[in-house]
Amino acid sequence: MATKNWPGLAPMHPGELLREEILPAIGKPKAEIARLLGVSRQTLYDILDEKQPVTPAMALRLGKLCGNGPNLWLNLQRQYDLAKAEKKLSAAIKKIPVLHAAE
Repeated sequence: MATKNWPGLAPMHPGELLREEILPAIGKPKAEIARLLGVSRQTLYDILDEKQPVTPAMALRLGKLCGNGPNLWLNLQRQYDLAKAEKKLSAAIKKIPVLHAAE
């Protein structure tokens, strides 16, 4: 599963992918998914509700459970975080000059 950034589409939080695509396809209760992941139900619900990020440790767990490895989950989180920061800081970032090495 690629994490291609499509023009005009905001990067998705990994919880959205889990909530909208992965968990419905798996068809198991969220409590069982949390148990299989070795995390509390609240931790899983916070990720699904996009209240918590997917940490490297959680990416390892999700990658194992889903069979797709941790990189997809980490990349989704990184792209989501970067897009949020870019939106929040855009005015400040525009004021920063680009420096070039002296010749």
